[in-house]
Amino acid sequence: MASTDRRHRAAVLGSPIAHSLSPVLHRAAYAELGLDDWSYDRFEVDEQALPGFIEGLDGSWAGLSLTMPLKRAIIPLLDGISATAASVEAVNTVVLGEDGRRTGDNTDIPGMIAALRERGVGTVESAAILGAGATASSALAALSGICAGPVTAYVRSAARADEMRGWGERLGVDVRIADWAQAGRALTAPLVIATTPAGAADALAGAVPERPGTLFDVLYEPWPTRLASAWAERGGTVLGGLDLLVHQAVLQVEQMTGRSPAPLAAMRKAGEQALAAR
Repeated sequence: MASTDRRHRAAVLGSPIAHSLSPVLHRAAYAELGLDDWSYDRFEVDEQALPGFIEGLDGSWAGLSLTMPLKRAIIPLLDGISATAASVEAVNTVVLGEDGRRTGDNTDIPGMIAALRERGVGTVESAAILGAGATASSALAALSGICAGPVTAYVRSAARADEMRGWGERLGVDVRIADWAQAGRALTAPLVIATTPAGAADALAGAVPERPGTLFDVLYEPWPTRLASAWAERGGTVLGGLDLLVHQAVLQVEQMTGRSPAPLAAMRKAGEQALAAR
């Protein structure tokens, strides 16, 4: 019997949203999968406008990607969220079922793990996180499954330090706090995850050790960052924001379309071409 599923629309929501690469990645996946009737758009939506947007969705919608500042604002509007999303109180993926049920998930966390695994990083004895924002909590959640020892977080304020300690307790990670003034020491860890805004870690480029381990810098524009360039010059393994973006998008495509595996290579190529054209 033919499927009666009418769902074929998806989009990314956030504010600002014009810079988002998600449409490029998802559309590349649809093309590769032969989903010619599927569409993926972007909508400028802030926290105030979010409830009205969600209520206005009809049965043609399959899913939504959420970026800042909506990852927590979306939760009260959903029928349920995954344990992964609940662990960091952040949803970046909403799947809209045929029955109208709205289910939230977080693909940033497994996306980060998958990106590292692709580069040969399965487990580490210890790790360091630069920064303490929303992405840092996702990084901690990812590390809870792959880091056997302590995670040192380098932060700028006591409030951020308290937040990271709290996330560590919640996620079962041995989090140790260090002041940002000592951030150069982070670079000796076997895995360093940089979650800071553009330019914030540039000054650390001169502190990269002779034999660095793995750097996961979550920025993708501008790329490479000064830290990533210095790391690569020393022979270390470097992952960037596009690696995270592609891997989390792969999981979104699979959940929204029900097709697996999503075409990782085609999605990455589309992302690289889009960034090169900017």
